[in-house]
Amino acid sequence: MATPDQYLGSLMVALVLLLGACSQQAPSETEATDGSGAQIVTSTPAHSEATCILSEEPLLVIGGDEEDDSQWFSWIRGIGRLSDGSIAVVDRTSAEVRIFDASGRHLRSMGQRGEGPGEFTDPFILWIAAGDTLWVGNTGVWSYTVFTAQGQFVRRIVLDPVYSRTSSAGGVLENGYTVNARQVGMRTPDFDVPDTMIVEIHDSDGKFIGNIARIPHLTYGHVSEAPGVGFYPLFEAGAEVDALGSTIVLAHGSKPEVQVLDDESNLQMIIRWSDPNREVTRADIRAWHEDYRERHSSSDWNQYDDAMISPERPVADAFPAMSSVKVGRDGRIWVRQYDRPREDRGWLAFGADGKFFCHMAQPPGDVWEFGADYVLLLHESELGVETVRMHRLTSPS
Repeated sequence: MATPDQYLGSLMVALVLLLGACSQQAPSETEATDGSGAQIVTSTPAHSEATCILSEEPLLVIGGDEEDDSQWFSWIRGIGRLSDGSIAVVDRTSAEVRIFDASGRHLRSMGQRGEGPGEFTDPFILWIAAGDTLWVGNTGVWSYTVFTAQGQFVRRIVLDPVYSRTSSAGGVLENGYTVNARQVGMRTPDFDVPDTMIVEIHDSDGKFIGNIARIPHLTYGHVSEAPGVGFYPLFEAGAEVDALGSTIVLAHGSKPEVQVLDDESNLQMIIRWSDPNREVTRADIRAWHEDYRERHSSSDWNQYDDAMISPERPVADAFPAMSSVKVGRDGRIWVRQYDRPREDRGWLAFGADGKFFCHMAQPPGDVWEFGADYVLLLHESELGVETVRMHRLTSPS
């Protein structure tokens, strides 16, 4: 395991900031290196028909049975698969972690609301680390409650210095270090100063080691229809962060690029891809406004709704290239392409070597975890019933 001094010697490599370099476009896959020695891999996914396919029917469904408390969820905030195929689920309302076997049978639960050993102040996220340890992030004073897969309480870790809010993104690495992100908002009313996403790394005891990056994030402001309501410009891009295993990924949605760091925060690779025709047109804005009105036609229209479609609300010049990025359990990098009005663009997958791997359509639900041959989803019915679903993932031959 690297020492804090070794980390501090390498942390600044990631500050080759995400908005600094010009995005490359290439007719085919190319490789190069930048000034730091990091590998640059550039591809054109539009030229590839390689497709990853999810099974139409889930292999496993957990939840939805009102007569079984263990199968009823009120607010799922974390899902993960353990090495033996069992599934861990965090339910925020009941303040529990529940473990189910590969057939969906409830095995055990751990935790409850409270501030004692093995209890949760407010469970907000679940990360599964090396050795199948379960790290549950708690809101309030941000901390991690750690359990074994068998349900034994290990310890509680409070970040030092204290996070007064939740970590916005990140993950726990194999070495027990955590990547945490906090958003610093300027909160000016006129959309002129962007927030900043500060990405930090903490050791296994929660002590601050250093900054990995400071990434411009979203821009906040008001319009005259709702002067007391703040929101962001339409189609604005933000910062994206994830961490898993020995990999940290950083991105900004404004450009088709992901920076890949190792668990010592050394920049190892830059993944770039071509994404042409991102210009936002009047037709795009009109379609978004029409769809918004249709989605909210049955609800009580209010000031906030007026503000959302206000002509004063700024609009980005270009669509974001992505809306999220995830590190798969097999080391692949998955990028959720930004959905334009009336267009579901799905996912792009890149191998651990940075080369384009496949396209994947967005499934019916929120993707929580990618494995080599499965995807874990959070599915919500029209009645608001939450279930966990696992689908088989078939890779292109």
